[in-house]
Amino acid sequence: MIAAVISLIITVAITLSIPFAARRIIEGFDTPDPVLPNLHFIIAAGIALLAAVGFSLRFYLVKLLGELTIADIRKEIFARMIQMSPTFYERVMTGEVISRITSDTTLLMNVIGWSFSAALRHVFVLIGALVMLAATSLKLTLLVLAIVPVVVVPIFLLGRRLRKQSRLSQQLVARSTGSASESLTAAQAVQAYTNETLRKDQFDGISDKAFQAARNVVQAHVVMNGSVIFLTLACVIGVVWVGATDVRNGAMGIGDLVQFILFALFVAEAANGLTNCWGEIQRAAGAAERIVDLLEAEDSVTDPAHPKQIEGAAKGVIRFEDVRFHYPSSPDAPALDGISVEIAAGETVALVGPSGAGKSTVLQLLLRFYDPNAGRILLDGIDLRDMTRADFRRQIAFVPQDPIIFAASAQDNIRFGRFDASDADVEAAARAAAAHGFLFDLPQGYQTFLGERGVMLSGGQKQRIAIGRAILRDAPVLLLDEATSALDVESEKAIQTAIDDLSRDRTTFIIAHRLSTVRQADHILVFEAGRIVAQGTHDALVAQGGLYARLAKLQFSNDGVGAV
Repeated sequence: MIAAVISLIITVAITLSIPFAARRIIEGFDTPDPVLPNLHFIIAAGIALLAAVGFSLRFYLVKLLGELTIADIRKEIFARMIQMSPTFYERVMTGEVISRITSDTTLLMNVIGWSFSAALRHVFVLIGALVMLAATSLKLTLLVLAIVPVVVVPIFLLGRRLRKQSRLSQQLVARSTGSASESLTAAQAVQAYTNETLRKDQFDGISDKAFQAARNVVQAHVVMNGSVIFLTLACVIGVVWVGATDVRNGAMGIGDLVQFILFALFVAEAANGLTNCWGEIQRAAGAAERIVDLLEAEDSVTDPAHPKQIEGAAKGVIRFEDVRFHYPSSPDAPALDGISVEIAAGETVALVGPSGAGKSTVLQLLLRFYDPNAGRILLDGIDLRDMTRADFRRQIAFVPQDPIIFAASAQDNIRFGRFDASDADVEAAARAAAAHGFLFDLPQGYQTFLGERGVMLSGGQKQRIAIGRAILRDAPVLLLDEATSALDVESEKAIQTAIDDLSRDRTTFIIAHRLSTVRQADHILVFEAGRIVAQGTHDALVAQGGLYARLAKLQFSNDGVGAV
């Protein structure tokens, strides 16, 4: 930044010396010495060379400064967004966040990387040219200053409108990006239900609104630039006319007039340049406001100022104390209503019940994606809210119902569970998850690129990779949310054996609609309408009757196993 400012000052000084060189050249023709005009031309050429070098150096430094600054801003935005809880993304679409990281920061980069420096240059040139004008002809300079307010007024009046329209334009661009991202992510569902035309029309509608807003921005910019150019040139012509009259009357020399005209043109160019820069700055101001909105966004889940820590690996004792919770989008519908239960270290707990009963919510709260509205959740006697999220999440391995596969190799997807794992560790985890067979048969084996969201894999294969990831993590607490729902019977048996081995000596939470996968659990919690309505072992719950017994009778009868 210091080097850029220094190069800017030097370049402005060189620029302001050009009218003096022009004056010397013109006056040199009136001297009897034939060498003098040529010398003045050589000096002028040297000044031009220095100006070019100075401009190039300033351009490089300022552009580099812009790129560095925007890279830092993008990294800071992403670092904040990747930590935001799901509550934030209930209000903001992922595509909108991506738009702010890309298009909004690009606008800001144009200002930091050029417009701001150019504006500073124009200010310096304007001030310097006015001083030189005053030194050349005070009368003509006063005429120039008298018309400055006429030029400045449209800049400020139209600039505010430009800023408002620019913010609206960027918002609509973000909406169109969000719409496109959503549709392309769910492209198979869109195509399966033949809704391509519908989604296209929706995207076209948003894009047309974005175009209209962008056109308004361009119109405001054109009106502002056109007004300033006309007023500036008209003023210059008027001043030149006065100066030409003075030359004709003998009050000013021709060299002085040429020098004055060049300085006046510098003033005009600087005024017009400031108009363009002001327009760009107003456009970027709207983008900057949206970026600041992200950086200052409040999250409902935060880390404590003075966190407590678990020394080493957790034992895995988990306790829910009268936990009550409702999702922010459904404040009148409790997802959990007074849950109190303690899970001993190394115990396997199954959560069963109808859809929407609150089972997955328990895992969401255990991972502290949300905080309870009332009550506490403790790990080894420490409230989760008293620890940093990164600290206690290291103690947890999670297999979601819809496994996430990254656009990377199969090996890297499994290694996502523990980045310092060796290739042998990754293969051992894949074998334990019954994934080695199909991974070995891929074109490049474990190095095969799986595509975005694992498009080349079946649902069962994705789940086995996710289970391998959890096995590799080797955490004391294991959360399985319908981890075998997409598997065939043979694979499920293999995975069940792996899960049984994995859950040994670990505190394990299993959510499963197939009761055959939870029969061996140490403890079964039966959920209904956000409450635990029954708990115990499989045999004890069947003997008690009630919801679990009805589910067991229905499922095992349909499976041909018979009621137990």
